[in-house]
Amino acid sequence: MRSLGFALPLIVLLSAPGLAQAPAPSAAQTARRERMKSCNADAGAQKLTGDARKSFMADCLAGKSATGPAKALTPQQEKMKTCNAEATSKSLKGKDRQAFMSTCLKG
Repeated sequence: MRSLGFALPLIVLLSAPGLAQAPAPSAAQTARRERMKSCNADAGAQKLTGDARKSFMADCLAGKSATGPAKALTPQQEKMKTCNAEATSKSLKGKDRQAFMSTCLKG
């Protein structure tokens, strides 16, 4: 019974509000938390899932991706993207792919 008399006030003291609080986060922790919120919101806005989301989040948290809208492609880049996608869908490889890309990009 004697040990219970000692332990009870100790439990009450440790459970008192304000005494067992964690220290305030550092500026670096706060900045990291804000970056995480921002990157997460951007990934959600882009409706990214799975590996694409993981990759985006890694790049975003490392500061490798812009938080604004995606950079607009030039007309030549758009054409290259379209031709490349078409060549991939046709499963073209090697010289056949080169010939297709050449004619596609000229047209």
